[in-house]
Amino acid sequence: MTSDPLAPRVDIIIPTYNRAHLIAGAIRAALDQSWWNIRLTVVDDASTDATQEAVRPFFNDPRFNYIKLANNLGTAQAKNAGLLLTDGAAVTFHDSDDIPHRDKILHQVRVLTAQDIGADECLNWKLANKVAGSRLDVSAALTHHELILPDGRRVEIRRDISLLDDVFPNLQMGAQVPGEWTHINSGLFRTDVFKRLGGFEDCIEEDREFRNRLILNGEIIWIVPELLLTKIETPDSLTQSAVSDYDSARRKSDRQMVWKKVEDWRRTGVVSPAPLHIPDLGVSFASQPELLTRRDMPMSDETSAQVDRILAEHSAAQVAAQ
Repeated sequence: MTSDPLAPRVDIIIPTYNRAHLIAGAIRAALDQSWWNIRLTVVDDASTDATQEAVRPFFNDPRFNYIKLANNLGTAQAKNAGLLLTDGAAVTFHDSDDIPHRDKILHQVRVLTAQDIGADECLNWKLANKVAGSRLDVSAALTHHELILPDGRRVEIRRDISLLDDVFPNLQMGAQVPGEWTHINSGLFRTDVFKRLGGFEDCIEEDREFRNRLILNGEIIWIVPELLLTKIETPDSLTQSAVSDYDSARRKSDRQMVWKKVEDWRRTGVVSPAPLHIPDLGVSFASQPELLTRRDMPMSDETSAQVDRILAEHSAAQVAAQ
């Protein structure tokens, strides 16, 4: 991890499952970022298609690591696995069908490393547990994005107020598509955010829940008002599939959990961290095992032991191969 706070190494984590036909484009777009200090980790959630062959051409790039999980864990836990096994000073997540603008991360890094952001005294900073007049460190830099729908429509997502939809639903009128949110998943986060708040809940509303945890715990969020990401919805996307779209039983169940946390916050003023618990975490293959490392964040003892085992196994394999 770089020691220069103004030039953080950014971990780009791409979770993927059976997207061999799309993943190469997402990798190229990530590696072509104009911000120079990056490491791209593709976390393959135990795909059964030709994903590993599709990513093989990138194995020789020193900025790239391909991790294949031993078990299918779901998107949230695949992202958590990527967090656990990397250690960059900042982290962003791209989906396997996302195309980021080449300057996306550059814009986000400049916000995250800004030294002149202050808590203006005209605002009530006590609500965010901050001191008026103090200097602020931005925890997350978000961007606007465009959404290409399966029917060909292109929708620009610029509704920053939608970040508050679970807290103030009365402000959300006029949305063009369900869940017209400034996207939390592709934000750029300081690594200490995960140390304070934990990782993603094991559900398909994990980005929504994490967004709420950031906001309700007073983390500083900055929105870059430019379209710096293209998200392409396909018929098998989680938000399009009948088993996981916004009207599915899975989503409805997850939303109840998300809303329960908001109710608890209204009562107590805090949202508890989410320690990682991945008892069946395992890595069957890593293209560059020497890049596997460990991030400092809350996790169960069982998960900690699994991470130690993975690092020891792949270190021993690397020595044996030399």
